[in-house]
Amino acid sequence: MRKNDISLVDLVDIPLALVLLTRLPLPRLSAASFQRQRQAVWAFPLAGLAVTLPACLVGLAALAMGLAAPVAAGLILLVQILLSGAMHEDGLADCADGFWGGFDRARRLEIMKDSQIGSYGVLALMLGLGLRWQAVTVLLELDHIWSLLALALLSRAMMPLLMLALPNARQSGLSQSVGCPSRRAVSLGLGLAVALSWPLLGSACLAVVAMIALACLGTGLLARRKIGGQTGDVLGACQQLCEVAGLLSLAAILSQSA
Repeated sequence: MRKNDISLVDLVDIPLALVLLTRLPLPRLSAASFQRQRQAVWAFPLAGLAVTLPACLVGLAALAMGLAAPVAAGLILLVQILLSGAMHEDGLADCADGFWGGFDRARRLEIMKDSQIGSYGVLALMLGLGLRWQAVTVLLELDHIWSLLALALLSRAMMPLLMLALPNARQSGLSQSVGCPSRRAVSLGLGLAVALSWPLLGSACLAVVAMIALACLGTGLLARRKIGGQTGDVLGACQQLCEVAGLLSLAAILSQSA
């Protein structure tokens, strides 16, 4: 296969990542396209961009209409949740229920697969959404709405890291079907996310990336201890925790410099 052919095939990774991580209306992909799932992880950050750019535009429209920053922040989160299908929030809730509702690995995995939500999951969703809402409000008040794009990019770039670093904890589910990505694909996704985030975050970029990396590390260590690896729910929880860590750290940095 010629080099140009490889480049053309790689372009399929972008709509494939959107199919995996969003609920955006997309053309039907061929069955052959899904054979590239484990290499398409480099495009995961672009899926974050695809759901957050429309959300930011809605937020800007709300502010232009004279709505308060907390209302605009709520609309931004609503659009993100709708366009992503709430799959990352679902992963956070399932992990909270499973990790703290079960006493052994098998029971934890069983709880995580259950479609019902428990008290731990409800609390995790309340705290996660509440912290995001407050932090997004702060960023809007400081006129940093476009920094949300950077956090969407970086938080989704962490997911392939866990896929590479941890074994799959069960032999089914989205994470297992995607498979273990290559180091090249993971590195490409990280590099892309940082490169696109740098002009959006400026001097705060390194600190925000460090906090997001710590959140990813913490999620990975907890998942390995609780269930011996990662699942699709763990990846979703990782995205949510990394986004919260990034939002809070950026809000703190910008507030101090304001």
